[in-house]
Amino acid sequence: MNKPDELSLTFSALADPTRRAILARLAEGEATVKELAEPFPITVQAVSQHLRVLQEAGLISRGRAAQRRPSRLVGAPLRGAAEWLDGYRGFWEGSFDRLDERLRGSASVDV
Repeated sequence: MNKPDELSLTFSALADPTRRAILARLAEGEATVKELAEPFPITVQAVSQHLRVLQEAGLISRGRAAQRRPSRLVGAPLRGAAEWLDGYRGFWEGSFDRLDERLRGSASVDV
Protein backbone atom coordinates (compact mmCIF):
# COMPACT_ATOMS: atom_id res chain seq x y z
CA MET A 1 0.00 0.00 0.00
CA ASN A 2 1.30 3.47 -0.87
CA LYS A 3 2.17 5.91 1.86
CA PRO A 4 -0.18 8.94 1.75
CA ASP A 5 1.39 12.19 0.60
CA GLU A 6 1.56 15.24 2.88
CA LEU A 7 -1.41 16.96 1.23
CA SER A 8 -3.61 13.88 1.67
CA LEU A 9 -2.61 13.61 5.33
CA THR A 10 -3.38 17.30 5.85
CA PHE A 11 -6.83 17.17 4.29
CA SER A 12 -7.65 13.92 6.05
CA ALA A 13 -6.76 15.46 9.41
CA LEU A 14 -8.73 18.63 8.58
CA ALA A 15 -11.83 16.60 7.67
CA ASP A 16 -12.86 16.31 11.33
CA PRO A 17 -14.50 19.37 12.96
CA THR A 18 -13.00 18.59 16.37
CA ARG A 19 -9.50 18.57 14.90
CA ARG A 20 -10.20 21.85 13.10
CA ALA A 21 -11.35 23.36 16.41
CA ILE A 22 -8.21 22.08 18.12
CA LEU A 23 -6.07 23.72 15.44
CA ALA A 24 -7.99 26.97 15.84
CA ARG A 25 -7.27 26.88 19.58
CA LEU A 26 -3.58 26.13 18.97
CA ALA A 27 -3.39 29.11 16.61
CA GLU A 28 -3.82 31.19 19.78
CA GLY A 29 -0.85 29.47 21.47
CA GLU A 30 0.33 26.14 22.81
CA ALA A 31 -1.90 24.10 25.10
CA THR A 32 -1.92 20.82 27.00
CA VAL A 33 -4.29 17.94 26.27
CA LYS A 34 -6.34 18.83 29.33
CA GLU A 35 -6.63 22.47 28.22
CA LEU A 36 -7.62 21.40 24.71
CA ALA A 37 -10.24 18.96 26.03
CA GLU A 38 -12.06 21.54 28.18
CA PRO A 39 -14.53 22.89 25.58
CA PHE A 40 -15.40 19.48 24.12
CA PRO A 41 -17.96 16.93 25.36
CA ILE A 42 -15.40 14.15 24.83
CA THR A 43 -12.77 12.50 27.00
CA VAL A 44 -9.17 13.56 27.34
CA GLN A 45 -8.29 10.21 25.72
CA ALA A 46 -10.40 11.09 22.66
CA VAL A 47 -8.65 14.46 22.39
CA SER A 48 -5.31 12.61 22.63
CA GLN A 49 -6.35 10.47 19.66
CA HIS A 50 -7.20 13.60 17.67
CA LEU A 51 -3.81 15.06 18.60
CA ARG A 52 -2.11 11.89 17.38
CA VAL A 53 -3.78 12.27 13.97
CA LEU A 54 -2.79 15.95 13.82
CA GLN A 55 0.78 15.09 14.79
CA GLU A 56 1.03 12.30 12.19
CA ALA A 57 -0.15 14.81 9.57
CA GLY A 58 2.58 17.21 10.71
CA LEU A 59 0.04 19.86 11.73
CA ILE A 60 1.15 19.99 15.36
CA SER A 61 4.24 19.25 17.38
CA ARG A 62 4.28 18.09 20.97
CA GLY A 63 6.89 19.07 23.47
CA ARG A 64 7.73 18.36 27.05
CA ALA A 65 8.12 21.02 29.72
CA ALA A 66 8.45 19.41 33.16
CA GLN A 67 5.14 17.56 33.66
CA ARG A 68 3.45 19.37 30.79
CA ARG A 69 3.27 18.11 27.21
CA PRO A 70 2.14 21.19 25.32
CA SER A 71 1.03 20.94 21.69
CA ARG A 72 1.75 23.69 19.19
CA LEU A 73 0.58 24.44 15.68
CA VAL A 74 2.93 23.76 12.74
CA GLY A 75 2.09 25.95 9.77
CA ALA A 76 3.94 24.35 6.85
CA PRO A 77 1.33 21.68 5.99
CA LEU A 78 -1.43 24.29 6.16
CA ARG A 79 0.55 26.52 3.80
CA GLY A 80 0.86 23.59 1.38
CA ALA A 81 -2.91 23.01 1.49
CA ALA A 82 -3.61 26.73 1.01
CA GLU A 83 -1.26 26.86 -1.98
CA TRP A 84 -2.96 23.83 -3.53
CA LEU A 85 -6.41 25.38 -3.02
CA ASP A 86 -5.18 28.70 -4.37
CA GLY A 87 -4.58 26.97 -7.70
CA TYR A 88 -8.37 26.73 -8.04
CA ARG A 89 -9.07 30.35 -7.12
CA GLY A 90 -9.41 31.41 -10.76
CA PHE A 91 -11.95 28.68 -11.39
CA TRP A 92 -14.13 29.69 -8.43
CA GLU A 93 -13.86 33.41 -9.09
CA GLY A 94 -14.74 32.84 -12.73
CA SER A 95 -17.71 30.69 -11.73
CA PHE A 96 -18.99 33.35 -9.34
CA ASP A 97 -18.49 36.07 -11.96
CA ARG A 98 -20.51 34.07 -14.51
CA LEU A 99 -23.25 33.43 -11.94
CA ASP A 100 -23.35 37.13 -11.10
CA GLU A 101 -23.68 38.04 -14.80
CA ARG A 102 -26.43 35.48 -15.27
CA LEU A 103 -28.34 36.73 -12.23
CA ARG A 104 -28.06 40.32 -13.37
CA GLY A 105 -29.24 39.34 -16.82
CA SER A 106 -32.32 37.54 -15.48
CA ALA A 107 -33.10 40.42 -13.11
CA SER A 108 -33.17 42.93 -15.95
CA VAL A 109 -35.55 40.68 -17.93
CA ASP A 110 -37.93 40.45 -14.94
CA VAL A 111 -38.11 44.21 -14.41
